[in-house]
Amino acid sequence: MSLQHEPVPLPGRSAGQLVRSVAGYGVLVGLMLVTPLLVFVPAAIFHCGTRNGRRMAWAALVFGAAIAAFVTIGSAQAPGTSVADAQMAYSYLIGVVLAVAVPAMVVLPLVARGEAFGRVLMIAVIISMVGLSSTEVIVRTTTGFSPYAEQVAKAQQMTAQLMTVYEKAGIPPDAIRAMKRLIEIGAACLPGFLLIHVIIVFVLSLVMFGRLRAWRQFVATREAAPPAGVYLFRNLSLPEWLLFAFVIGGLAPLATGLLQTIAANVLAVVTFLYLLQGLAIFRSLLAAVGAGFGGVMFGYLLLAVLTVTGIAPVLLSVAGLFDSFFDFRHFKRKDHTDESHPD
Repeated sequence: MSLQHEPVPLPGRSAGQLVRSVAGYGVLVGLMLVTPLLVFVPAAIFHCGTRNGRRMAWAALVFGAAIAAFVTIGSAQAPGTSVADAQMAYSYLIGVVLAVAVPAMVVLPLVARGEAFGRVLMIAVIISMVGLSSTEVIVRTTTGFSPYAEQVAKAQQMTAQLMTVYEKAGIPPDAIRAMKRLIEIGAACLPGFLLIHVIIVFVLSLVMFGRLRAWRQFVATREAAPPAGVYLFRNLSLPEWLLFAFVIGGLAPLATGLLQTIAANVLAVVTFLYLLQGLAIFRSLLAAVGAGFGGVMFGYLLLAVLTVTGIAPVLLSVAGLFDSFFDFRHFKRKDHTDESHPD
């Protein structure tokens, strides 16, 4: 059946099979929302939507959110849990639903149509940014509690404790002031770091979904598994308009107050996105030269060593930034379909 407008359920399935499938996905999503498996929530939603239809995916999400809410309420009401910790638990659940699950539902039709990796990712990121902001507004309006202020307060408390330890260890005052300034910048960029976490979630889920769809086709046809398609990590290519966001973020040192904070967060997120694109270029080059498993592992090991020295992140970010101008992956062989390498 055509997937031009929205995902539709597979033909020839009974109502009982559909209900069991949706319930299974709902339980899976619910457990993922309250565990480290959160990184694969979008992949589960994409898979459910392409198998059962978009409406059934919404049903699975609502069911999963209800399960996650039940678990969260139970943990928040456990003996010894402070009011602030309970509020943070509720805020976390609202945040992951609005910033991860809902954006995944919004981009589901795009994923089903096989839209470009970078376009899907950026739409999801923009919606996630709105979701994170909405979480802060909703929680603060309804309870008077600010998740952002609570996290900043904890960061400041940890900074004070860390500075005390450094002073007792005899670290020079200049070094302590520099570290304190660095930590303060990190606290100011907290919203950007939260959004970076969401970006990682969607990148991993999109890659996982591409692999799952290829594997499902192999199981159904018993033929050679097709390439994972557009959602191979090496195919990540960010839209060119992101350059404007980079320029805006680069103005952070010239701004002051709230404007400087916003620009710094934009710069942190955009720099990380270009770092990811640089990694995708590196992966593409390894595939283009026909590197086998050993070659790929050696390449990643070399990259890890250069990362420790601080060289690799800079080179990868620069490569990602200038990919719009030079198209570093343009020479990739069109007939190269070897998907044996890990993305």
